Amino acid sequence: MNLRFNRLVGWLARRGVSLAGAAELSVRGRRSGQMQRVPVNPHRHADGQYLVSARGHSQWVRNMRAAGGGELRVGRKVRAFTAVELPDEEKLPVVRTYLKRWGWQVNEYFQGVTADSSDEEILAAAPDHPVFRIEIRN
Repeated sequence: MNLRFNRLVGWLARRGVSLAGAAELSVRGRRSGQMQRVPVNPHRHADGQYLVSARGHSQWVRNMRAAGGGELRVGRKVRAFTAVELPDEEKLPVVRTYLKRWGWQVNEYFQGVTADSSDEEILAAAPDHPVFRIEIRN
């Protein structure tokens, strides 16, 4: 997604419109302490919900590691969550189904790895794409 499209998706999510399941992530900045916002594609796999960083070790990923959680927003619905980062060896099924669902939007960031790639190819790309399992707090 380019920056302009990111802004549009975030703007829509704040107003209650979710494009293909997108939401706005808010996570506390590790240096500023201010809430940072970015559109994300929450991904459901098996019995869990995940955030996959298509763009790698981005600012929201670094902030998530420090904060241990954040909020997902679509309109007035705000869901606070805690997050645990998956080790690389556990990412395979999540990344494969993420690419099946969101590949149309994120394939360019996976440098040729797609949902149809071999297990070995996806595992080789795993260190470049952090994955967090999120647990919604009530």
